[in-house]
Amino acid sequence: MTIKQLIKLEDKAKQVWVISPELHFDTENKDFTEIVSVNLGEKTKYRYIVPGTSRVEKNIAIYQKKYNLSAEEIRTNFLILPANDFNPFITETAIYNGGGKDCVAVAAPAHEDNNLVIKYETKTAKGMAKHFRALWKKYKRTNP
Repeated sequence: MTIKQLIKLEDKAKQVWVISPELHFDTENKDFTEIVSVNLGEKTKYRYIVPGTSRVEKNIAIYQKKYNLSAEEIRTNFLILPANDFNPFITETAIYNGGGKDCVAVAAPAHEDNNLVIKYETKTAKGMAKHFRALWKKYKRTNP
């Protein structure tokens, strides 16, 4: 799958769940910042699981300003977990329509703006969505 195909997928999604080590794509990649801006305006539901690093805190502040979100919206949309030493090795993962039958999961390098995207099989995508939902509920005590 290419980045261009991924952007089309994100454009059609009603909910987007992202696991990101740095929040790079939604704050620094022009193509993604445009689609996130449009989707937020169209009430697409975004949820993020990110590590509590200084880089992520900086990027959340950029995200909040870029998309004109309140502090409450940031609290609702982000689950910030303790940072770990393995974070530099994690890829960015996005789950589209995790609560539906048309669930799709993809992965991309955490900070490269190239055309490489891995699309997981449907069974794997649904399993990832189940784990995302469980982790979200464990810490946020609500559904994503």
